[in-house]
Amino acid sequence: MQIFRQSRRALQLQRHLLRYDFHRGHGFRYASLLHQEGYIGGKWVSALSGKTFAVTNPCNGKVIGHVPDMDEADTKTAIDSAYEAFQSWQRTTAKERSILLRKWYNLMEENKEDLALILTAEAGKPLAESRGEIGYGSSFIEWFAEEGRRIYGEVVPSPASSKEIILIREPIGVVSLITPWNFPNAMITRKAGAALASGCTCVIKPAEDTPLSALAIADLAEKAGLPPGVVNVVTASRSNTPAVGNVLCTSPKVAGVSFTGSSAVGKHLYRLCSSGIKKIGLELGGNAPFIVFDSADLNKAVDGFMISKFRNGGQTCISSNRIYAQSGIYEKFVAACKEAISKRLVMGDGLNKDVNVGPIINQSQIDKVEGIVNDSVKLGAEVLMGGKRHELGGLFYEPTILTNVSSEMPCVKEEIFGPVAAIQKFESEEEVLKKANACQHGLAGYFFSQDYSQVWRVARRLEVGMIGINDGLISAVEAAFGGIKESGIGREGSRHGVDDYTHIKYLCMGGIN
Repeated sequence: MQIFRQSRRALQLQRHLLRYDFHRGHGFRYASLLHQEGYIGGKWVSALSGKTFAVTNPCNGKVIGHVPDMDEADTKTAIDSAYEAFQSWQRTTAKERSILLRKWYNLMEENKEDLALILTAEAGKPLAESRGEIGYGSSFIEWFAEEGRRIYGEVVPSPASSKEIILIREPIGVVSLITPWNFPNAMITRKAGAALASGCTCVIKPAEDTPLSALAIADLAEKAGLPPGVVNVVTASRSNTPAVGNVLCTSPKVAGVSFTGSSAVGKHLYRLCSSGIKKIGLELGGNAPFIVFDSADLNKAVDGFMISKFRNGGQTCISSNRIYAQSGIYEKFVAACKEAISKRLVMGDGLNKDVNVGPIINQSQIDKVEGIVNDSVKLGAEVLMGGKRHELGGLFYEPTILTNVSSEMPCVKEEIFGPVAAIQKFESEEEVLKKANACQHGLAGYFFSQDYSQVWRVARRLEVGMIGINDGLISAVEAAFGGIKESGIGREGSRHGVDDYTHIKYLCMGGIN
């Protein structure tokens, strides 16, 4: 009966999405990727309360499905399942885990178009960007399928001839993965790939705006042969999310927490985890400086600006937020940016061929973007273009350039998370570095310069965890992703991605003759 109910509900969800997709020439191959149940202990389940909440398409506001509104009781069940699975999963070999992760990756590649369609339907991303995210997301599973076989220990020279010192890495246990809506596929795979490769099991809490992508990922994990309980997905509405998060951070069966989201929420989760001294990884808010020096290649600077500012409609944690152009290039740069926005950006439904900017994710977020712009204008900022909601209505906001900007304005002090660029003029390298570093966040930064000496000086002094130098697209599975200051703790991706999911055990072998 449970299997029949799941199949019927998946088909119902598919019909919702097909009404949205088929007239544009898109369609789903597999109804099984579309789930309206949570995934706990290898089973597709409803909330114990029976409650659900709606998932809507931000492009048009239409409901595309309903998923379980799970609470503390459901979350504890998921943690229990992960804890039980960990007892055997931690004893699998690195090669065995690698084979399963490779199968998972292969399935993601085989189903990448369906995954992209689901992502566009629930997140509003242009389909080309969704395809890019799916490729980026699956690459983490591929990477950690390989990297998991290289989690090495150490043999340390002993101070005594009668002893040998060996350090080995072991999985920490059950981990809670709390992920955001702006990259609902890649933020899960970046965490889960590292956790599973290390020998941990996980409970995934996706953002309430984008749970369907998480459930599709879990479906493919199941098809790949990952044992029951190794991957679990708990879906919860905005009202239930705080209670679910509390359990995910305080349960004695949870050994670690990885969270991507705002700094305010990250601080709260950090406090919760402190009660159990849990291992924690935080990838938090950013307010990235984007600096264009007089020596910059103007075309490259504009290209970097466009990708770093308007990818995902500006809704990325590493979006360029505070734009600085040196006085000698300022006028040309501003004019070129305005022209590029006018010619290159097309807003609308993400499934339409030429669209490359979608809607803001939800009402509260577009209200925030609008408030930041309006409050900055009241303080003297000038709107060069945009500055209001788009004629498409709903959650669309016009690509915007603000000039005559000062450091006291909200568009500089706050992370905008929308298609708004606030551009300031500066005179000297020393001046712009002081402005760029006068921020409590330190996730990413960008600068453009053809002066070799300046490149090294600025790269050393810019207080961020990641820097794009003459490049506006810096994310890569091979690179260590993360920030400093209030932008987080730890690194994701790269060989360092397993650090949050392992601990070092010291073996002292004595009595050696």
